[in-house]
Amino acid sequence: MKKNDVPQDKSTLTDHNMRELCYAVDENGNYTTALSAGWEPKTIALDNSMSLINERIAEAEQQIREGKASPIVYFMELNKMDPTILASYVGKWVWQVKRHFKPSVFTKLNDTILGRYADAFEITIDELKNFKKE
Repeated sequence: MKKNDVPQDKSTLTDHNMRELCYAVDENGNYTTALSAGWEPKTIALDNSMSLINERIAEAEQQIREGKASPIVYFMELNKMDPTILASYVGKWVWQVKRHFKPSVFTKLNDTILGRYADAFEITIDELKNFKKE
């Protein structure tokens, strides 16, 4: 795409005074960089993706209130992680992380393991243990 044709559509980037770096071709046919405010198809895709993530966060919240999941599930979703990624952050097997999703197992975790989760989520152990989302 030519440098003059780099999309400048309104997007969530413009809401935060940000621009995206793109590659384009200048008037001499050489590759160069250009800043884009956004591109409508990409904005739609990102908005749909964020909507799904927000639904998963709300679902995790509900599961915690109902006693069906531990706070680890909520913070995992909030931080846009999955069990595999979270397992790599905390140095556990995926099956162990999934086991920690159970409230009965979560309440028995020691502070060392909770500390690994808290570090991964950039929160305190106390915030993890005493999760209260209203």
